[in-house]
Amino acid sequence: MAFDLLDTLKNLFNQEFSQKAATQLGESESSVQKALGGIIPAILTGLLHKAGTTTDAGGLADMVKEISLAGNLPGKGADILRSLFGNRAGQVTGTIARYAGIKESSADTLLQTAAPATVGVVGQQAGGEDLNATSLLSFLNNQKEAILHAVPAGLGLKDVLGIGNLGDISRKLTGPGDVTGVAESRVRTRWIWMLIFLVAVLLLLWYWLRGCNTGGNTNTMDSVTTGQMEDSAIDAVMEESPARESIKVTLPDGKVLEAYKGGIEDQLVTFLKDPDTKGGKDQWFDFDNLNFRTGSAELTEESQLQVQNLVAILHAFPKTKVKIGGYTDRVGDSVANMRLSQERADAVLRSLQAGNVRPVQLMGAEGYGSMFAKAAADAPNEERKLDRRISVGVREK
Repeated sequence: MAFDLLDTLKNLFNQEFSQKAATQLGESESSVQKALGGIIPAILTGLLHKAGTTTDAGGLADMVKEISLAGNLPGKGADILRSLFGNRAGQVTGTIARYAGIKESSADTLLQTAAPATVGVVGQQAGGEDLNATSLLSFLNNQKEAILHAVPAGLGLKDVLGIGNLGDISRKLTGPGDVTGVAESRVRTRWIWMLIFLVAVLLLLWYWLRGCNTGGNTNTMDSVTTGQMEDSAIDAVMEESPARESIKVTLPDGKVLEAYKGGIEDQLVTFLKDPDTKGGKDQWFDFDNLNFRTGSAELTEESQLQVQNLVAILHAFPKTKVKIGGYTDRVGDSVANMRLSQERADAVLRSLQAGNVRPVQLMGAEGYGSMFAKAAADAPNEERKLDRRISVGVREK
């Protein structure tokens, strides 16, 4: 039976994926599904177009091979889109957003999530470890008609690519050999790799989409960039802001906390006292007065007050179970941002443990880096600062 590339990708980005993505992005599930229906053939068409116009088929094959064998996919989505669409990558994002009726930031997140997985599946099926220009072009030739037929009529992809019609891509794409013979000679090896790859991708997508915070308050984290590693300096996150109203938050055990109106203590206690609310993976609250020394996971002294307030809240609500999440914006190296966000989330968790919070109430800490950042790397700081935060996820109450 011939391999069905589109069907495989549809199974990968299935209804469960759409449900999780819709929740985390604040979009409707139907809109996310529509977006994915355009994104998958758009990425594949971009690959076809690249293969038909490049003079370096070997370089393209190397890129696809690298993605297909990569053990660490986060952060590669933007690079893949730039490689396939060049300076038109932003236009692709806008086209998907308009087609599906979603925010451009949501379209960008979905594109960057889908690109590594889509190109990776192509690479595995086109040869895996043995992939070269010949096997890639043969595979694409075998799949091109199905891919181009799957492009939604209303997407307007030909305009983005600057071509007369999608049929031009089919005519330009040529390559030696017959993909059927190539596939049959390596089918067992490829399917072993394919299964491993799909499991890895599914785990990765779950990792990306779980625990995403849908809110945003005062920023608490910086991204790692050149010049931010001075341990004596303090993160530039306490920018001048309008005066905040101080309030007293009373806990069920009688303890009174000094806090800000609308701050994490106010929001969290109101949520925990409300009998109609439930915990879950989507219930997150942002620290609004938590800062670290630049480039480190060392909490500043003034930050300890809010951490101790959280300790008091967990003591007063002993059934509550929480998880700590760390996030950065898109500026800087994504791997370094991921590492720093994990270290900072761990630091907050250790502070809670030091406050004698019962171990059963603490469900761990996870750093998500810039994976859920909504603002572009070149966006104004006022937009990016909402992506820099430490959050508390209420899993049970």
